[in-house]
Amino acid sequence: MPRLFPRPRLRSTAAMATTLSALVATSLVSGPSVAEPFATAPCALTRTHAHHSEGLDTWNTAYPRPTRTLDAVMVFLSFPDWVPMASPAELAADHFPATSDFFRQASYGRFTLRAHPLKRWIRMPKPSTAYAIQRDWSPGSRAAYLRDALAAADPLVDFSRYDIVYLVADPDAPGVDSDATKVVNMDVPLHADGTDIRRVVTVFEKHPPDRLVLAHETGHVFDLPDLYRRPEDGKGDWDTHVGDWDLMGSQFGLAPDLFGWHKWKLGWLEPRQVVCVRGPGPTRLTLEPLGAGPGVPLTRAAGSPAFGLGRGTKLAVVRTGPESVLAFEARGPVGNDRGVCRAGILVYRVGSDAQSGRGPVEVVDAHPRTEACWESSVYPPLADAPVAAGETFTVPDADGVRVEVEGRTASGAWTVRITPAHV
Repeated sequence: MPRLFPRPRLRSTAAMATTLSALVATSLVSGPSVAEPFATAPCALTRTHAHHSEGLDTWNTAYPRPTRTLDAVMVFLSFPDWVPMASPAELAADHFPATSDFFRQASYGRFTLRAHPLKRWIRMPKPSTAYAIQRDWSPGSRAAYLRDALAAADPLVDFSRYDIVYLVADPDAPGVDSDATKVVNMDVPLHADGTDIRRVVTVFEKHPPDRLVLAHETGHVFDLPDLYRRPEDGKGDWDTHVGDWDLMGSQFGLAPDLFGWHKWKLGWLEPRQVVCVRGPGPTRLTLEPLGAGPGVPLTRAAGSPAFGLGRGTKLAVVRTGPESVLAFEARGPVGNDRGVCRAGILVYRVGSDAQSGRGPVEVVDAHPRTEACWESSVYPPLADAPVAAGETFTVPDADGVRVEVEGRTASGAWTVRITPAHV
């Protein structure tokens, strides 16, 4: 377990400022060219230069791969213009163990996120209002904040011991804007304690924070894109692409488990758990609920089937183009999806060439004329998107790709027939 202790400073503040001057806005046009081979299935999209590309044939080694235990340090920053009203322990409890629990269930126990929160506040050299903290932060103000924060923390933190860095600001300080929480990427990594720091999670959340917000931001650390739609004028609905159906769309979703495509990308699905449907005729298969798996507590509504807890098929994929697929998965009230509005087979489009926040994933609504759970869903029109048992759905604009949901097994899996094209 990493320990925090005073030690000699390993580099000058001036050197740190020089490195931090290379900060970019909060997204990278492309990652490093170095990558390791990953998925070789015929339906595995090729990773492109799009930021957080949904291609998964290779893993971008600029990002830590969450298939082992990763250690995260939480640094708590106070300011000279405000006396903190909450303790570091209270703020750490806002996010953990909830964040670790989410990833443990989503990964079926294959990934552990271990947090190491400091027990004291670290004082920033300037007032909170001096950094102009806001959602669309200017590069200069953001660089100044990171420079001061890392320089202040350096005597107490050995950054070489950690895979992830969370900088948690005093939420009550007058210059702190909770809407500014995000991951900051650097085109030239910061060198500290013999290690590269390529990205930092800057946390400005109020106390208590938004639900699962740190899990969402941590998803970016693992190369996952934003799935919400940001309106050009800042007005309108942000959740039209995926609604409740993935944490990277909304941390408030009723069914926030990560899409099966993301679990495949992160290395949490075995090759045999993904079926590439190639036709020309229909393929019949059984899909286990995405949230069910080893290490996931069984949670189900009264009277519903008991979900199988094996390692059966989780994801079916139909290739629709060089950079696009249709994905099919079963979603039900188990694991991270225990609050799901409607169970069934969820269909969604994936594009590997779409930038983060520009629609890399879009849920296909099997019931476009209705909505559901209007009192609790982030986007009711998509809350009833899944294809229910006994229904047949032809995917619009997909050359006749069709899914028939035949029924349920005793264990709670779904039997389906997928036809990739008209025959």
